[in-house]
Amino acid sequence: MQADAQSEANTRTGTGIPSLFGIIEWARGGLEASLHGLVAGDGAPVIDYDNPRGDPGLFGPDSVTWRVHSDFPAMLAGGISSLMLQALHPLAMAGVYEHSNFRADPLLRLRRTATFVGATTYAGTATAEKSIAAVRRIHKSVVGTAPDGRPYSANDPRLLTWVHTAEVASFLKGYIAYSGDSLTATEQDQYFAEIARLAEGLGARDVPTSVTQVNDYFRAMRPELVWGAQAKESIEFLFRTPSMLPTLGLGLRMFIEVGIDLLPDWAQEMTNLRKSQTLPAIVMAPTFRTAAAIMRWSISTGAPQRARARMGLPATPAN
Repeated sequence: MQADAQSEANTRTGTGIPSLFGIIEWARGGLEASLHGLVAGDGAPVIDYDNPRGDPGLFGPDSVTWRVHSDFPAMLAGGISSLMLQALHPLAMAGVYEHSNFRADPLLRLRRTATFVGATTYAGTATAEKSIAAVRRIHKSVVGTAPDGRPYSANDPRLLTWVHTAEVASFLKGYIAYSGDSLTATEQDQYFAEIARLAEGLGARDVPTSVTQVNDYFRAMRPELVWGAQAKESIEFLFRTPSMLPTLGLGLRMFIEVGIDLLPDWAQEMTNLRKSQTLPAIVMAPTFRTAAAIMRWSISTGAPQRARARMGLPATPAN
């Protein structure tokens, strides 16, 4: 991709000296490819966001879900934050610890989440429903016994509700903090009501469908949460990931620090993860907003843009 863009730049000038436009496009294409690799990686499933024409999928372009999930930087920061938050439930964490390969690939869960969220949000209806069915099949084999002796199952409706709520609450918090867009209280409630469809499709029950219900849910769940050894180990591996991906290390470290900052105050206090941050919030927030703007500029062929094209709409909504 980068080589093709550079060649085109040389052709535009006719002198073998890249034009300014060509250099910018070369940089944009390289950054977009890097960001795609961060959340997809080698061997990731290929999702068809282009067909069938006119199919709105599970939510459609007028949904708050399309709006929230369209902001890549906010979603990635929220996704990393959700991994940390989800780890506080000992049964959910036991399933991850015993049935995932996070030691070899600490980003695997993030990538699987990105694939699932992308497919169920922006792909056509049949593709979205197949993604839900595929996850349900995988969950059947995720069973075992946690260190405290309790049995766990990934198909447990209560665990599904915890994983879902921690995830979408983190997505929304990231969007509000860093997208540059604002959502009314009604729109925030609408997001939780819309996205509950995914959790219920996976088998979750009593899913919170408003900001008030989400806050009440977290308050009720806090006695069940533990900053245990398995959670600490999984997050330690996440912190090591930047050194494993040298070309993305600095940027990924920034996402991790922002993810820590997005955790609820009570979760930050429980985990004491703020000590892991190298930049104070007063510096990190504006730095991330600047980086996020550059990332948005670089992405022109992501799932949201392709889904809007499938619906015959411009790549970005009208203001």
